Amino acid sequence: MKKLLLSLVLLASILQTKADEGMWLPMLLGQQVYNDMVKKGLKLTKEQLYSINKSSIKDAIIIFGGGCTGEIVSNQGLIFTNHHCGYDAIATASSVENNYLRDGFYAYNKDQEIKTALTVQFLDRIEDVTAQVEAGLKGLTWAERTKKLQEVYKGITDKVADKENGVSGRIYSMFKDNQYIMYVYKTYRDIRLVATPPESIGKYGGDTDNWEWPRHTGDFSVFRVYASKDGKPAEYSKDNAPLKPKQFLPVSLKGFKNGDYAMIYGYPGGTNRYETSYGVKLKNDIENPSLVALRDMRLKFMHEQMIKDPAVKLKLASSYASIANYWKFFDGETKQLKKFNTYDQKKKYEQDFVSWAKGKAEYENIFSEYEKNYASWTPYSKHRQYLREGILGSPLSAFAASLISLETAINKPGATAEDIKKAADAADASRKSFIASEDIPSDKKILAGVAQAFYNEVDKSQHPSGTFDKIAVYGSLDDDATFKKWSSDLFAKTTILNDAEWSKFIASPTAAALKADAVYDFSSSFVNNYNSNYSPIYTAFVSKNNELGRSYLKGIMEKNPAAAKKMYPDANFSMRVSYGNVKSYKPKDAVAYDYATTAKGILEKYVPGDYEFDLPAKQVELFKKRDFGQYIDKSRNDLVIGFITTNDITGGNSGSPVMDAYGNLIGLAFDGNYEALSHKIAFDKNLNRTICLDVRYVLWCLDKLGGAKNLIDELKLVK
Repeated sequence: MKKLLLSLVLLASILQTKADEGMWLPMLLGQQVYNDMVKKGLKLTKEQLYSINKSSIKDAIIIFGGGCTGEIVSNQGLIFTNHHCGYDAIATASSVENNYLRDGFYAYNKDQEIKTALTVQFLDRIEDVTAQVEAGLKGLTWAERTKKLQEVYKGITDKVADKENGVSGRIYSMFKDNQYIMYVYKTYRDIRLVATPPESIGKYGGDTDNWEWPRHTGDFSVFRVYASKDGKPAEYSKDNAPLKPKQFLPVSLKGFKNGDYAMIYGYPGGTNRYETSYGVKLKNDIENPSLVALRDMRLKFMHEQMIKDPAVKLKLASSYASIANYWKFFDGETKQLKKFNTYDQKKKYEQDFVSWAKGKAEYENIFSEYEKNYASWTPYSKHRQYLREGILGSPLSAFAASLISLETAINKPGATAEDIKKAADAADASRKSFIASEDIPSDKKILAGVAQAFYNEVDKSQHPSGTFDKIAVYGSLDDDATFKKWSSDLFAKTTILNDAEWSKFIASPTAAALKADAVYDFSSSFVNNYNSNYSPIYTAFVSKNNELGRSYLKGIMEKNPAAAKKMYPDANFSMRVSYGNVKSYKPKDAVAYDYATTAKGILEKYVPGDYEFDLPAKQVELFKKRDFGQYIDKSRNDLVIGFITTNDITGGNSGSPVMDAYGNLIGLAFDGNYEALSHKIAFDKNLNRTICLDVRYVLWCLDKLGGAKNLIDELKLVK
């Protein structure tokens, strides 16, 4: 049964709306998809889901920061999103003295809310601009199209731009450049931190529970969007007022049961469900294993220092969380792709496509061209990963490499003193940020480790000329100690980490002084080597893949026109809606998972003083007293913490609202399950689950733990 499902992964399974797969454009749901939503339990009209002329659910959904989703939950601009989405803002607002990341924070009135550097974006409308884009690209070759595309986009988006009112347009390619949709946004720039639970709640379970079910993580944070007194986007000002939104979501205390309807709006970041077998093989054999190994090394060295010192933990917290999240994801993705034989299933579908394409000039050579294109790039794929995740995975090395732009400015023919000063000022500002976040003990080990890994794992013919000879001065390149000595020496001697030497250099920068710095010499040699020899190959590879992908997807739709009407485009951080049900599952023989977790489970995992499973003493006390108030789930006689649904989401959906059949907020989406981490490429309708935080646990934390009843009073509660 499972093999049959996966053999259809490229077309049939993604077209069957009876499955819960699908990240649908809210403007273009189609009657058949809407009818299926109703069959599953939806009680809202199409216009309540998306409307241009009236307020609708889409008006309560926001892009939060640069890569998450949030939702408006009150008529005063209150935002719910995930803890990990607000993590950097929380860490930035914290200090050793006021450690909000560790201890939590609750604003009991608006004057206590904390300024952040965040922005949020509201979707105003969606327009299909395919005809306009194609008119601007008419008659061009693929290479010419690629060069001109951004210019054409700009010509269209400039017509809707209104800087004073924060309005801008963004065009998204759909179905691999077979359709173009413009989303028009309004951006607000005064966003304030309102509440966050202690990290022991917001990250409960840490890396151990990441991507796993059962889950007991209180992954939420609360912010507020402010506007000028006339409701327009504005920079931070004490005179600004909370935004009066077009729409906000009521919050449900009613709970749910197995099988209940669940709907998720948000901004899923990226899927590639039309990926070829060649792409799956490259990912499984080279890209993912390389990334996982290098991130594992970096995390190990960072963790060693973080557990020693609270100040270091605070400094590295955001970076560590970001690296760790997708370290485990890509490890799981490879395992699931192999487990479900995704490569073989895609090969089988492609063979069927090739048979259909015979005699059709537009399509018959697609897969022979794919084969040649992957053959041209595969020998260099590991090099790219070991540069990006390895050499540039060291913060010091990455900052040093960024100084290439300064050297370029210095050496540019006709460069004026003003040009060089501008580049130097930018480098100096960048250094300040780097120094503030740099932890030398962990980075020394990272630099030694990634340099040694590049030396051992990347084909010697691809090494930058002479770079490893300079390391060999410290000893044998087969010896770990050699790389450690070399790294320690670089850290001790580099101008970058010496305030006095840096001040002298930046006051009068020269290319010779840059090159004389051993760290710059090291990191720039790798970047320059890649840019000169391998970046052109990669650019040509990506361009050809995109060209072939456009033709391939067009062919898929031509091959089965009726089914093509029910297709959805890959996720690309444009607003989508998915629908499914709250649902338990059986991941393997003799194992069955319930659809919800409770406070009882939190206490079962609780380990006092543990790095991942500690809890605030007050929470333990309240749980033991069973002080759950109005947030208790009467059917379980307990406080529900998390639940799972069959919804189709991916990265970017973090913080997305999970709604019931009436559009009431029942939870926040925050993760996927390990058994289905192949979901970016292949959706599994049997095992895929979205892990969600029950909104009643959010409210319990705000009210009972934080004492922020002012926030509860602000909500429209559905009982």
